Amino acid sequence: MPEFIFAYHGGKPPENDADMEKTMADWRSWFEGMGNAVVNPGNPVGMSKTVSSTGVSDDGGANPVSGYSIVMADSIQSAVRMARDCPMVKDGSGSVEVAEIHEM
Repeated sequence: MPEFIFAYHGGKPPENDADMEKTMADWRSWFEGMGNAVVNPGNPVGMSKTVSSTGVSDDGGANPVSGYSIVMADSIQSAVRMARDCPMVKDGSGSVEVAEIHEM
């Protein structure tokens, strides 16, 4: 079955311990709902640098990645349906870029 990467963009940091607990519960619930489709729940990532032929930019890039996950799905349409239930998509604080991983 094909694997897809979910590249998370945006999101908002929890403001207090109660927000952190709710945020973590929302993400756990989403991952549990996808069951065995979750290959690697991934992690959040730190500030990025953009490397190109003209050098290195410290601006975090045009659309910095805030985290990632890897899932299995029958098609990109199925993966997109899964991504629609992502907590940061549902609360409007971020987006999920979905792309198929091609084995080389």
